Amino acid sequence: MNVQVYTTTGTKSEEVALNEAVFGIEPNAHVVYQAVRIHLGNKRQGTSKSKERADVRGGGRKPWRQKGRGTARAGTTRSPLWVGGGTIFGPRPRDYRKKLPLKMRQLARKSAFAMKAVDQQIMVVEDFTIESAKTRDVAALLKALSLEGTKTLLVVAEYDQSLWLAGRNIPTLEIREASKASTYDVLNNQMLLIQKSALPVIEAAFTKI
Repeated sequence: MNVQVYTTTGTKSEEVALNEAVFGIEPNAHVVYQAVRIHLGNKRQGTSKSKERADVRGGGRKPWRQKGRGTARAGTTRSPLWVGGGTIFGPRPRDYRKKLPLKMRQLARKSAFAMKAVDQQIMVVEDFTIESAKTRDVAALLKALSLEGTKTLLVVAEYDQSLWLAGRNIPTLEIREASKASTYDVLNNQMLLIQKSALPVIEAAFTKI
């Protein structure tokens, strides 16, 4: 599969072949679902807590005698059936973290790249640097590539602080290193913008298993 490489001014430069072993596989939708679900679960704090019957203050005295009043018996005013009582089966602090086997994680990432390739949501741009770390320079690049206002993931070969500083104020842009882009990162955008030097890094990430 060949894709067009663009310059930073938006003009066509050349064509580059995408590795079929990564971008040309049959996507496994279920593994992708598992990877995204686990990714989102791992981001949860798990600190939700409601007061149950034993946690609510008060209710130590029996409200009325057991018999003779014609009403239902009650042992405490903090019963979950009463206003001001505890919560029945409320949330408790818990750990939502789970782990996916390595080969399943790799298959999910490859499937995510393959899905983007099938949907023609991959663009390759020549390598560039932002020396000034100015947001307007990155905004101009996106405008030249007709990606202004489009939710975009920029995949770079390695961390570039100037580029990160320049792009962090653009709400529709996320920047990730090729070796660290997760399945969720790849899918959670409308366009995948890959620097040309990041392609070998992506391919190398799947040859280690």
